[in-house]
Amino acid sequence: MPTFRISSPEDADAHAVLVDYFTLRAAEFPGGNYTPTYPSAAAFRAPDGVFLLLEEEEAVVGCGGIRGVAMPDGEGDVFEIKHVFLRPETRGRGWGRLLLDELEARARALGARALVLDTHHTLEAAGHLYRKSGFVEIPRYNDNPNATRWYRKDLEATRA
Repeated sequence: MPTFRISSPEDADAHAVLVDYFTLRAAEFPGGNYTPTYPSAAAFRAPDGVFLLLEEEEAVVGCGGIRGVAMPDGEGDVFEIKHVFLRPETRGRGWGRLLLDELEARARALGARALVLDTHHTLEAAGHLYRKSGFVEIPRYNDNPNATRWYRKDLEATRA
């Protein structure tokens, strides 16, 4: 069973998996104009966020993070999910859902009232996972040049 490790996105293990993520995205991106943006450590440091590595038998197999985000309408306590990635050989095991659930739990613990994320329409499995996890499509909230779809999940109504 995989485990989670908090990391700075600038640490060597995190940077290596992010390089793999961005390399794969660039190779698959329509039109070949993918723009990688490496995350800064400050944005993923508590209480503003967290960056997680997913490990299996001490090998890094994926990553993802949450960070507080300024919404266009000034709404507060919204966290953005970023850089959700699993190495291709680990996909189909349910670990994407495991990672997404862990990020949501960590966001709740940091006081998030809602989660948002952006993705590209060609990432069909990711879009399916987000919708199945309670995210709904919303209008654009940022200027990410790699995104074509934006999602949101309100957390207040789902708190136990």
